[in-house]
Amino acid sequence: MMDHASRIIGLYERHAHAFDAERPRTLVERAWLDRFLANVPVAGRVLDLGCGSAEPIARYVIDAGRHVTGVDSSPAMIAMCRKRFPQEAWHVADMRSATLAGTFAETFAGVVAFDSFFHLSQDDQRRMFATFAEVAHQGAPLLFTSGPRAGIAMGTYQGEPLYHASLDPQEYRSLLRNRGFDELAFVPEDPSCGGRTIWLAQRR
Repeated sequence: MMDHASRIIGLYERHAHAFDAERPRTLVERAWLDRFLANVPVAGRVLDLGCGSAEPIARYVIDAGRHVTGVDSSPAMIAMCRKRFPQEAWHVADMRSATLAGTFAETFAGVVAFDSFFHLSQDDQRRMFATFAEVAHQGAPLLFTSGPRAGIAMGTYQGEPLYHASLDPQEYRSLLRNRGFDELAFVPEDPSCGGRTIWLAQRR
């Protein structure tokens, strides 16, 4: 399973253009993004971890009058982001990098890891909460997706294994609390958002 987790970066790079073409733009995530953005001041800067091709999440944030700094491990994805939104900041980087927070000269008014965080191994997910705390300034919301319960789930994409993992919800709550976040909302398998399990928290 760890081998499948390590292949995620290469998988998305190989299939970046197929993923972009197939990614729905209907924005079933809108209600959650609106709740998130209600805590981000206009012109505030949002860090999008695993931003993909900037469609549709980053576009929605930008259209709502915020700025985006996007991070993705796929150079092909980041190239699409730069072409679509050259006025924003885009970085080819692994969100798990121990030095990620040091890449930026600022902390952020909001942090999103939507449909990306759940591709990390369970141990990598645990370590990410220190990064969330380092990059989010006081009052910043954090929006991320997980699984509904602890475990590993394998899917497929373009005929290749696609890894997902999750911790137990109580462990996520403990990690959030210990890193200075208050839980605002948690909905497992939200039927209004394509069955995603969604967390919204806020940095104290």
